[in-house]
Amino acid sequence: MKRFVNLGLLMSLLLVFLAACGSNQPAEGGDGKAKHAVVFKNTGNPYGEKEMEGFKNAIEDLGGEAILRAPDDPSVEDQVKIIEELISQQVDSIAVVANDYDGLEPALKKAMNKGIKVLSLDSAVNGDSRMVHVNQADPEAIGRTQIEAVSEMIDGKGQIAILSATSQASNQNLWIEWMKKELEKPEYKDIELVKVAYGDDLRDKSVSETEALLQSYPDLKAIVAPTTVGIAAAAKVITDKGLIGDVVVTGLGLPSEMAAYIENGATPWMYLWNPLDVGYLAGHASHSLVEGDITGEAGDKFKAGELGEYEIIEGEDGTEILLGDPFRFDKENIEEWKEIY
Repeated sequence: MKRFVNLGLLMSLLLVFLAACGSNQPAEGGDGKAKHAVVFKNTGNPYGEKEMEGFKNAIEDLGGEAILRAPDDPSVEDQVKIIEELISQQVDSIAVVANDYDGLEPALKKAMNKGIKVLSLDSAVNGDSRMVHVNQADPEAIGRTQIEAVSEMIDGKGQIAILSATSQASNQNLWIEWMKKELEKPEYKDIELVKVAYGDDLRDKSVSETEALLQSYPDLKAIVAPTTVGIAAAAKVITDKGLIGDVVVTGLGLPSEMAAYIENGATPWMYLWNPLDVGYLAGHASHSLVEGDITGEAGDKFKAGELGEYEIIEGEDGTEILLGDPFRFDKENIEEWKEIY
């Protein structure tokens, strides 16, 4: 008996087989655009909104689709849920501003095993959980600069406290480590760090923590808040309680939120970088990873649009990309910067 081969059926089966095998090309959305996601710590954070805006600008400039996500509260569990959803959506890359250094590892490893390019920005995850980290500035410079500033403000003498974000925030914790190392120098022997408090990057809790510090330490001279939410909350409390000149506030803040407190003297000066630029740099890094222009290894170089060329370097735990040095905001320049971000 003769057997007849159905060529149409064979071709259909071959196409199904090839599709199942996949390819080395990045996955694309229904409109042909690569899908790049960024996950911030929580909603309602002005700094985070600017960071995600910068990410979106970069991705859209490059012709991709930007997916902006954040949980309502700054929890590990809620970030994990979002990452799982993004894996199901088959995004091409995930950039995460972590609520915990180690807690996202299983979810992010799962993403990488699915072929998704993973990086962190701002607040890092551990080196096993990502391909590269986008850092705002040298952590040592950030920490030491804040102690140098507060020492100058209080004439090198008195009690100070630190108002941080969450106790698990890797970026905050690293900066605080460098603050403590700076305080070990002989020139700071008359400065006493009385407490590190945590406002969880929530405005109301940061206000409560500031009030508790003032009540517990009546001789407190300064609060250093390396978080945009914390510094604004602390400066408001100092202003509302009529303590300008008695207790100073410094740290890292958004010019638009801190202009009034710099102008009234509650915060003589502060530091930050442009969160738009942090997000923009992360967007370009995400695109370069997906396109195969970089792998996340030290020595890789890539173009980051208007920011110029960057090189990936070795960090304390994995590789990283440094945006630049922290910038000082004071009465001389706050007027121009408050209109920008």
